[in-house]
Amino acid sequence: MDRLRLHGFNNLTKSLSFNIYDICYARTREQKKAYVAYLDDMFSADRLTQILTEVSDIIGAHILNVARQDYEPEGASVTILIAEEAAYDGPMPDAVVGHLDKSHITVHTYPEFHPDDGISTFRADIDVSTCGLISPLKALDHLIRSFESDVVSLDYRVRGFTRDVDGKKHFIDHEIHSIQDYIPEDIGDRYQMVDVNVLGERIFHTKMRLTEFELDNYLFAEKTSDLSEDEAAALTEQIESEITEIFYGRNFV
Repeated sequence: MDRLRLHGFNNLTKSLSFNIYDICYARTREQKKAYVAYLDDMFSADRLTQILTEVSDIIGAHILNVARQDYEPEGASVTILIAEEAAYDGPMPDAVVGHLDKSHITVHTYPEFHPDDGISTFRADIDVSTCGLISPLKALDHLIRSFESDVVSLDYRVRGFTRDVDGKKHFIDHEIHSIQDYIPEDIGDRYQMVDVNVLGERIFHTKMRLTEFELDNYLFAEKTSDLSEDEAAALTEQIESEITEIFYGRNFV
């Protein structure tokens, strides 16, 4: 679609919700605690702020404010308020509040572990909501590579409408058939992907599951070579079942 000549501001809101899941096996309670501590260090509020700041740069947004918090016993949250235009030089509270209401990036992390069977999971929820010409889809590549996750769930929605100079309403200002259109080929080759799209409502959903499985990548403080053949087979089945249930969003046992 050619660039629209608009009457006033582009009022379309583009929202990307990005949910990632990482799975790990930690056998003992001490290993579980160490795994959660490792995640807290890897994805602290400072590290998440760095990732989201990079996202802001990629989509061409300007940061107005950053709020971040690490939690006890674990987890972190970051909220970045952004605007399409550069930060204002002088006090314009009405304009600033308007931008704060419309554009933001947030992330929340949720480390947890099963009390009995050794499975631990790490979930991060990221929301990128923009208005105007900037698009959160530009950040997909960077977000996926930043977390390198086992399961990814993506939701993208365009809301509202904007008017051109002739007064005609436009409910979307860019062409999209699937979120997969914006995922680089090398990433797509590594994941099984499933779409559920409602084009008429401008709602797009893609689920991704890593296709390669190496047991060593899922063991914390252990190696496959330390396990018997039966133990390795049992853990492989257990972890793959966990990934499958998260991918499809339901229990199979």
